[in-house]
Amino acid sequence: MQSIALLGVATLALVQAWAAPPQEEGVRRKEKPRADIATYDSLALHNYDDLSLDNYGEIIDLSIYEELYDYDDLEPKIEVGTLAPPTKSLADILSVRTVPNEATPRPPPKAPTPKPVGPGLLGSITKQGLPTCLVCVCLSTSVYCDDANLEQVPPLPLETTYLYARFNRIRHIRAGDFARLKKLKRIDLTSNFLSRVDEDSFRLLSTLQELILAENRLTALPALPSSIVRLDARLNCIQTSRVRPEAFRELKKLQFLYLSDNKLDYIPVPLPEGLRSLHLQNNNIQTMHQDTFCDSQDPHHIRRALEDIRLDGNPINLSLFPNAYVCLPRLPTGHFH
Repeated sequence: MQSIALLGVATLALVQAWAAPPQEEGVRRKEKPRADIATYDSLALHNYDDLSLDNYGEIIDLSIYEELYDYDDLEPKIEVGTLAPPTKSLADILSVRTVPNEATPRPPPKAPTPKPVGPGLLGSITKQGLPTCLVCVCLSTSVYCDDANLEQVPPLPLETTYLYARFNRIRHIRAGDFARLKKLKRIDLTSNFLSRVDEDSFRLLSTLQELILAENRLTALPALPSSIVRLDARLNCIQTSRVRPEAFRELKKLQFLYLSDNKLDYIPVPLPEGLRSLHLQNNNIQTMHQDTFCDSQDPHHIRRALEDIRLDGNPINLSLFPNAYVCLPRLPTGHFH
């Protein structure tokens, strides 16, 4: 009996030794018990036809699902040193002030852009308080101020080439009225009340070609620039004593001289060689010199350009001065009896 008992104990020890798992070095993580496969088989064979909200917990044992998954492996792992730096707020960025480096030279401040001096697009302000090109009509480089009730020459755009200021009330031409205009070619001041012209009002206009002062109240002939081609001062009160001696000698480009209906006693001499038309009708001219048109010292002198001479309406008898016309292509118009 004792032998049989010892044999049973030895057999039991061998069974336990064979069933015990071998021990490995280190510490292994304790594994959670797995659900028995038979449990799933029982679920598969279970009849769910009678499943309802009231008996849900009795038919299906939810406790087995806690053993199916190990949620410890799904916990996020955070490693030290991998965190992103905190972002700055807008207030922190705006609060940062840049400290200038004193060693770096600062660029000199930019000089302000100078504002253009002179009249604007519509010209300067007139006496009426409006820009010139609203009182007048500005077309390209021409300014039309006819019948605009002007009492003085308005400030004109710098690009003005032709000025028409007829039928106004302008009485006085000032030296500065045209001083800035470097492209002015024609001035027409017909039918104003002009009685005074300042010295150098026209003489310094180096581009002026036509000056029309007809139907005014001038008693003196203003100084003219050497560029003048046409002078029209008809219907004024110009007297011979108010015309400077040899006023036309240096006007080499003068071709048309209209001084009719004034108070001239003599033909103004000398006349430039290029003169083509001379109108002196309705004055007080009574006499003429033989060198008025020709050169008595040069019998071959012929004045071919001067074809239009008007002396009608004067008290002079042209028949008394036959030698004065020998160099002319045509006789003057006037009284020959």
